[in-house]
Amino acid sequence: MKRVATLFLKVVILLVAMTALLYMAWAPQTEGRAANLDIISIYTDPFIIYCYIASIPFFMALYQAFKFLGYVDSNKAFAPSAVKAVRNIKYGAITLSGLIISGIIYIRLSANGDDPTGVTVLGIITAFASIVIAAGTTVFERLLYKKNSAIIP
Repeated sequence: MKRVATLFLKVVILLVAMTALLYMAWAPQTEGRAANLDIISIYTDPFIIYCYIASIPFFMALYQAFKFLGYVDSNKAFAPSAVKAVRNIKYGAITLSGLIISGIIYIRLSANGDDPTGVTVLGIITAFASIVIAAGTTVFERLLYKKNSAIIP
């Protein structure tokens, strides 16, 4: 039963990663400013480049979650390497929320005559979700660390 659950979660992680990659490749072409631009100009936009750089912690956290599920499969969920993977997920979530908030600030400051409310709300919701994930992984990390220290004298 445990292997089925971890396999399901690994498939979900892979689907999330593939969906995010496809969206990151497709969305800039449909964005309003890109209507009259060639393909090179679309992907060299500073904001698009910032979004790609900001996605690195997201994909690193997904990778760490995939690694953690591998540890669970091999009955090493309480090993120091598993605790480190959970800690890296936490750091990725914190970094991602900081980068999202920085992006919101940039959008708010550079919106000349535009209404950035929708993007701001979506950014705040996403940053809040990242903070919730960071808080959850912090609690989980502490539980794993306590369990790990109880095992190792």
